[in-house]
Amino acid sequence: MERLEPAVTGNHGRYSEKQQRHYTLGDAKQQFTNAMLDAGITPPETIIGDGLLHRFKTNGKLNGRYVLHTDGRPAGYFQDFKQGIKVRWKMGGDFKPFTPAERRAFAIERQRQEIARQAEEAKRHDEAAIKARVIWPKSTPITAPSQHSYLLKKHVNPHNARLYGDALAIPIYNECRQLVNLQFINADGAKRFLTGGKKKGCFSVIGKLEATDPILIPEGWATGASLHEHTGHFVIVAMDAGNLEPVALAVRRLYPDREIVLCGDNDLSGVGQKAAKAAALAVGGKYILPATVGHDWNDALTVEIAQ
Repeated sequence: MERLEPAVTGNHGRYSEKQQRHYTLGDAKQQFTNAMLDAGITPPETIIGDGLLHRFKTNGKLNGRYVLHTDGRPAGYFQDFKQGIKVRWKMGGDFKPFTPAERRAFAIERQRQEIARQAEEAKRHDEAAIKARVIWPKSTPITAPSQHSYLLKKHVNPHNARLYGDALAIPIYNECRQLVNLQFINADGAKRFLTGGKKKGCFSVIGKLEATDPILIPEGWATGASLHEHTGHFVIVAMDAGNLEPVALAVRRLYPDREIVLCGDNDLSGVGQKAAKAAALAVGGKYILPATVGHDWNDALTVEIAQ
């Protein structure tokens, strides 16, 4: 169970009262780091105070995350999912706002770190894309649902899926139609992507685009397969709710005059509905949801077929 700690302030035994006066940006980062250590979390090597969410490894796994705001009095939180630790933090002592020179230096450092982060991310994307292009030709084309139990469970045909070991392999392309990633689906429905593979704005496709048909964009591959089999329309699979809007924007750039329909999941949490609506608004498209709460379009269409 997650342990939610109250907001913590101060120096945690590492600063004297005299040193609490006239803090610098470096002091804020150090206090934040010290608070992590006191909570039993090994902090990342670099702390970025840009108000954005950052993930980091704890005990070799990507279980940590933090947010540090440095506008006004520095504050934020940090978390370790594995240990169930979440701590809200704000800077203690008599705070003196950062000087213009400190803020300029921070902006330069933040820009440098962002450039380095983007370069590292691009490297990981490239390595995953190379791996995907090695694996895909080695995977086995399949022609019938009986060749994998997940297809039988979802009542869909293989379409563009292949077999790689015991898993279905789903190809994922970027806007330039280059293979950049793979999704693997086990018999029990567990899903994973290639480590480091690019996903944002990337997609899988099912069917062919006809002259006047709308383009359907669902979250998951099996949902997309059901929609294509039921409607005959061209389907572009976003892979998850968070990717609906980036994919919809990519589709709009590729097909500026085509009708786009976001086929959202009717989630108990409301996540799928909100994501589909936001994506539709972003591209001037439409969105549709299954009638039953808790259903995606594979659920809805499978029930319809059974009836």
